[in-house]
Amino acid sequence: MSASLPAWVNVLPDEDYQHSFGLKAGSAEKFFARTDRHDELLAQRRHWLRNNPEHCAALLPGAEPLLEETIALGRQWNSLPTRFVFPDGNAFARCLALGEAWEPDYVLLKQDAATGRFHLVGGCVCFPSSWRFEEKVGQPLEVIHTPVPHLNEQLASPIHNFLSRLKPGVAWCRANWGLSRSPELNQHPARGLPKLTPPLREDEVWLRVEDQALVALPESRGVLFGIRMTVIPLAEVKRHPAAVRGLARALRTMPDAMLEYKSLLAAKENLLTLLEHDLAVSF
Repeated sequence: MSASLPAWVNVLPDEDYQHSFGLKAGSAEKFFARTDRHDELLAQRRHWLRNNPEHCAALLPGAEPLLEETIALGRQWNSLPTRFVFPDGNAFARCLALGEAWEPDYVLLKQDAATGRFHLVGGCVCFPSSWRFEEKVGQPLEVIHTPVPHLNEQLASPIHNFLSRLKPGVAWCRANWGLSRSPELNQHPARGLPKLTPPLREDEVWLRVEDQALVALPESRGVLFGIRMTVIPLAEVKRHPAAVRGLARALRTMPDAMLEYKSLLAAKENLLTLLEHDLAVSF
């Protein structure tokens, strides 16, 4: 793929849709670093964490060591604002402070000593894609993934095995995508944002690309899960034929159950028409 193409084009390969773990080694320091959207993103994060903390932040008892190790890593990576001061004492306040200081969302995963399964025990998720963070807190990964058709039966064991073998010093990265009728980063269901219900115009559709990073927390034996969200107008997607081919092929080959999960089933034909309109691409 040409180096001139934006990185998000890579999440739409010209191949049939399938579940894919697809992790690649990367840099945690780079993933959590400041970008040119730093001030804008942190302003949005502060808004949601101060006005709706019950929807986007939590820290369960026993998760404090994971949080403190994560904060230490943030300082080590130089990804926290200069002279940033965390509140003393209150662990949840420190959880919120990290959520306001970092651009990405972050989730803390802890392995159960008895079962070996990883549970979500804390974090700050300000920019969810139509899911409720507050309902996932305390749950094992296979329960969190239950709504995703066939994911558990195909990947549950490989995911837990991979997490249990994570080594420090590297971030394991992957990306996935969705489509939305709103450019809003925060798509918590409580906001009641518009759905992809036909008829749809090109200027009513956005591609949401979710970049993820998994980082081992060796002292606490937990895992830090970072999430960055990028929103791209469909008109911009259509400027890149490789992305159009990949997205159209994914829509055509995605099982109906997955289309329904992604809220795309009703809009599938409308979306394909928008993608192929005025574009000489053979599918």
